[in-house]
Amino acid sequence: MATQLKPETAVDVSALIQPGRVHRRVYSDPAIFDLEMARIFDHTWIYVGHESQVKAPGDFITTRIGRRPMVMVRHADGDIKVLHNQCAHRGAMVISTDSGNAEEFVCCYHGWTYGTDGKLIRVPLQHGYPAHFNPEDPNTAMVAAPRVDNYRGFVFASPAPAALRLQILLRLHDDLLRRHGRPLAGRRDRGRGRRLQARFRRKLEALPGNLCDAAHPLFVHQSSINAAVEQDDSAHTDGAGEIGVARCARMARLYKFWMEQVGIWTYPNGHSFLGDYHDDEKLVAAKRDPVFADYIKAMETAKGAEQTQRIMEVTRWNSNVYPNLSFMSQFRQLRVVHPISVNRTEVYTYSFRLKGAPEKMFEDTIAFANVTNGTGSLVLTDDLETYGRIGTGLQSAGAEWIGRLAAASKATSRRSRRRRGPRLHERGLYSQHVRRLARPDDGRLETWRP
Repeated sequence: MATQLKPETAVDVSALIQPGRVHRRVYSDPAIFDLEMARIFDHTWIYVGHESQVKAPGDFITTRIGRRPMVMVRHADGDIKVLHNQCAHRGAMVISTDSGNAEEFVCCYHGWTYGTDGKLIRVPLQHGYPAHFNPEDPNTAMVAAPRVDNYRGFVFASPAPAALRLQILLRLHDDLLRRHGRPLAGRRDRGRGRRLQARFRRKLEALPGNLCDAAHPLFVHQSSINAAVEQDDSAHTDGAGEIGVARCARMARLYKFWMEQVGIWTYPNGHSFLGDYHDDEKLVAAKRDPVFADYIKAMETAKGAEQTQRIMEVTRWNSNVYPNLSFMSQFRQLRVVHPISVNRTEVYTYSFRLKGAPEKMFEDTIAFANVTNGTGSLVLTDDLETYGRIGTGLQSAGAEWIGRLAAASKATSRRSRRRRGPRLHERGLYSQHVRRLARPDDGRLETWRP
């Protein structure tokens, strides 16, 4: 039997990178995907959930770290645990539901029962097991993630036993999570209903790259843009219709506008964000809207006028925390990217509400999700179709070298003058991702420094 090479030694990624382009294998080769899982998802901090999703003891959600199915649960002592969703007996997945509340977890196969801390607490028919079987043995527990940390309510976990502290890794990007505007201006509260879930036939790099791609809207979303531009502004629609039309119309921008008035910022550890490109009061915070005025008043009462102003002046569209988290401030959307295989990625979209904010703001959040992030929406369906076409094309025997990656250039956005930290406009974020794979020390992220 042939010996299977470890991912770190099986592929020389540096040979697949040339100036301005990469070999198509980096998108389509299962060995490269294995390398991404080994050098990135098995070594760095991965977002697994928000503390508001597990408020009470026994509350849990199922989540993932790369290809590993996990469960995030609040234990009886109040601590949040992140456990491998796997029974130590025969390896079956223990929890099959997306979320819930449980005092214990029972495997469906032979009834092994675990506490919410992952410890084995009950084994049926124990007399039939070998004499040396000991339920108290730690090896019989659901395996806990070696590292779990809570950063301002965002829960991250890592399979690696030691690495850079989460606070250091995110230090330069604290404003993504603390001062990102309306998502964190108040406390998060669990949204109503279930998450939106999309699945597409392409690797994980597709979504984060697309969220900071200012070149694609004019082409990918052309039919939606045309319909929105042709509609008379006097036409009556419900709130969701107004949001959808305004959203699509604002994508009809010349590329110069995206570069000079929006901009894309990238950071040393892979994080990035796209500036906000909307100037329509149906989409941004309408200062004359009485609902929004109530929100500002409540925030000023809680935080003071000066802090409120600092929070509200942070206007961004998509902010990406490498490698699997993206959130949008204007309409309280959170997207979590889960790589499944080399040609399959799942994206979970959550809508959340802010404690103390007017109910109408949450209604707008749901309306926006339905017209933008839902699998039957105007916008996401365009993206999913394009992802599928790229995935199919990359599997063909066509061009070996693709990408034509553009070099970074200084952002000229007027907003950039007010921001601290890197100010780069870059097309081709995936090139950074590939270079990390080619440099194992950097790829493992624990050696990175801000």
